[in-house]
Amino acid sequence: MEAQKKRYCLVDGIRGVAIVNMAVFHFLYDVFIVYGKNPLWYGLPAIHIWQQMICQTFIFISGFVWQWGMEGNLRRGLSFNLYGFVISLVTLIIIPSETIWFGILNFMGCAVLLMFPLQKVIKKVSPAWGLGICFVLFILCKQIQHGYIGIGGGIQVPAVFYSIKILTPFGFPFPGFKSSDYFPMIPWMFLYLCGYFFNGIFREHDTWKAAARFKVPVLSAIGSRTIWIYLLHQPVSMLVCSLVFG
Repeated sequence: MEAQKKRYCLVDGIRGVAIVNMAVFHFLYDVFIVYGKNPLWYGLPAIHIWQQMICQTFIFISGFVWQWGMEGNLRRGLSFNLYGFVISLVTLIIIPSETIWFGILNFMGCAVLLMFPLQKVIKKVSPAWGLGICFVLFILCKQIQHGYIGIGGGIQVPAVFYSIKILTPFGFPFPGFKSSDYFPMIPWMFLYLCGYFFNGIFREHDTWKAAARFKVPVLSAIGSRTIWIYLLHQPVSMLVCSLVFG
């Protein structure tokens, strides 16, 4: 985070809440889906909302803090992609039915790196306008992986985009594509940019900055180490499940 005299610990606290929720969510996913205790669990509307809140929090905050980690962003982007590829390889070997292709770590890694060329253009945009435009684009493109853009039925995207496999990471999955954790660049890059632009608004309010220095007991410490918890929580979860269910 930003090399400031005081760290914005509340941001870490929010990430702490998100990573705790993610660990619990993945444990329940292992129990109900991987071990088949309740195959219908993942399809419940409340579970979908819960899952979306977790990942959207991570992506928004990652965009929000991008400007505060300029010196380490190149290393961070490359590391995230490396971790993502390792997770893809491990899931492919150990649990082929739950293989992860272009999951949230690969998205985050690519988003961090993409911001370097993008920043030269978007820094000229008003934070309020940028936030509004990117939020609208995120909502409109939310269903692009399902073949359309817009709200409701929307506008059908030409099928040719989904026939080119190399476009899968961009939001156009080819027929038969399956991933247990899929976060394509569209629409998620727009949410990442929402976080980036919100940072510009945040810095204009001294009261917000003062409030953001509030340290949340335990959760702020957890939130400052989210990457390691993310990498380790799933193996621990699977180990517990294997000991309990065999």
